Amino acid sequence: MKLLLFFLGGILSLTLCFPIFALDWIKLHEEAEQISLQEAKTKVSSHPDSIENLYLLGLVYLNLHQDEEAEETFRKILDIDISSIPAQWGVAEALRRRYDCEVCERLLNEIIKASPQFWPAYNSLAYLKFLQGEFDETAKLAYKVIKQDKNEVDLSNYVRAHGLFAGSKGMIAHYGGPVSKIVNGRLILPYLKKAQSLKPDSAIVYFGMGTYYLLVPEAFGRDLDRAEKNLKKAIEADPYFVDAYVRLAQVYKTKGDEERYSELMEEASSIDAKNPLVSDIKTRKCKFICPGKPDK
Repeated sequence: MKLLLFFLGGILSLTLCFPIFALDWIKLHEEAEQISLQEAKTKVSSHPDSIENLYLLGLVYLNLHQDEEAEETFRKILDIDISSIPAQWGVAEALRRRYDCEVCERLLNEIIKASPQFWPAYNSLAYLKFLQGEFDETAKLAYKVIKQDKNEVDLSNYVRAHGLFAGSKGMIAHYGGPVSKIVNGRLILPYLKKAQSLKPDSAIVYFGMGTYYLLVPEAFGRDLDRAEKNLKKAIEADPYFVDAYVRLAQVYKTKGDEERYSELMEEASSIDAKNPLVSDIKTRKCKFICPGKPDK
């Protein structure tokens, strides 16, 4: 009897230490890139209490920028297993996209503390830090994802981390002195090209390349035609990618096409009026860089 109680006690302690419903989140993130919303809904309809199917549906909602539906789906998982780290991240990511930044940041820090190898949380927190102007912290968080073995991260998050790292280095170079411009500026394109080699049709990659060719100084290769081409492809790949509309608008403004600039800015606002880049450019604060405006 003592042996039996010891054995049962061991099982109980394990269930307290580890989630009962462990998810293969990498596999599910990869699958979410391949299936339609209807296919994901059908999976949930056939097994409504399947955490795996619910998480997959939540990811598809995120990919389609249906953030309220995503949050609702991830919360259904938490009703079943409150300890689910992937579902906790899903809620935090939905909140981030809806600009509930204070709550989101607290949740992400808790997730990283509880599960240091859940890499999507690092990218989500890196996005927040970027918007807060903490570009060094953005780079550090993104680099933690980059230095992982590719088998430890889903491809989209691995590519996204390269884009975040490149973007943060661009901002650091922009605001830094001559040495910073050289040291950090030279890192941007190699990381973007690495991302491109991994997932060439990614909206993130097209956006990164387009932004680079728009914002890089003329002496180092500014190319408005290449910027325009890449940003158009970013929008084709993801029609709800608001930042791509704004950067494309800036391309046309730089080319002198004020009408097209205004059209694209209005289109961006109609998709997401709260988007920080939309506000930044419309108000000409240019925290995230306006082409032709001198460095701070």
